[in-house]
Amino acid sequence: MNRTTSAAASALSLLTALSLTACGGADTDPDGTTGEPRPSTSRAKQLTPAERLAKLMLTSADVTGYKVTEPSDDFFFAKSKDEVTLDKPACAPLAHAMNQLPLEDPEADLTRVVDTDKYGDASSYITLTTYAAGGAQEVMSGLGKAVDACGSGFTAKADGTSAYDSVASKEPTDGAGDETVAFNAKMTFQGASHTLHTQATRSGDTVAVHFSVNGFSLAQGRPSDAKLPAAVVKAQKGNWADSPTGPWTACSHLSPTDLRGSWRNARKAGTVGWALIG
Repeated sequence: MNRTTSAAASALSLLTALSLTACGGADTDPDGTTGEPRPSTSRAKQLTPAERLAKLMLTSADVTGYKVTEPSDDFFFAKSKDEVTLDKPACAPLAHAMNQLPLEDPEADLTRVVDTDKYGDASSYITLTTYAAGGAQEVMSGLGKAVDACGSGFTAKADGTSAYDSVASKEPTDGAGDETVAFNAKMTFQGASHTLHTQATRSGDTVAVHFSVNGFSLAQGRPSDAKLPAAVVKAQKGNWADSPTGPWTACSHLSPTDLRGSWRNARKAGTVGWALIG
């Protein structure tokens, strides 16, 4: 075994030990009186997919100048994908992404709306979804293909009709995660042109979809270009971008902030260095 491989193996073994220690992750603890193994009372709790998303989702405390709340059912275009019909079925992923509907069949999904206190500002929505192994990659592939196929626009119907004049890919507001698909959709409402912005980012088996729209401008017949708020996208990214993987999955009962702190402290102490990358 060469030096780099040996160092990487040693670092990985130490990282595993550190993660189990930090999480109380050994299966058994020795009994103080008999010396026999006994079930550990501090063993990490395995989170459900829904609980994982709740920990990853942005909160008002994570981003200055914005409030993050649960959306009202009164404003949903559709409550399920079954309620949506399209003139171009290939564009279904776009309609779902822009209307806070989960893409494909996730294990769990969660949506929040992000607003400022300023009257007339655009609202943005975050929908998190998590999938079985490989499912998130399929979702991103399907979304990218839909952007390419629907450039001339499409029409979606549910609780009302949304006619999109055109769709075009765009540069991400904030590049992050394992892959990102970003696009604009233009629509005309009450004689005014509106540009809607959407971005989907995958991190492992989880996907975050950001969507922004100015409902005030739509209602008042004024043109709008509701760009995604960079601070919100960056803050959501911060909730997962630095979270370590692999042996640290045993720490699923900890928050992303706890995990990042443990990881960084280990690096500062020199116990986990850059040997993992040579």
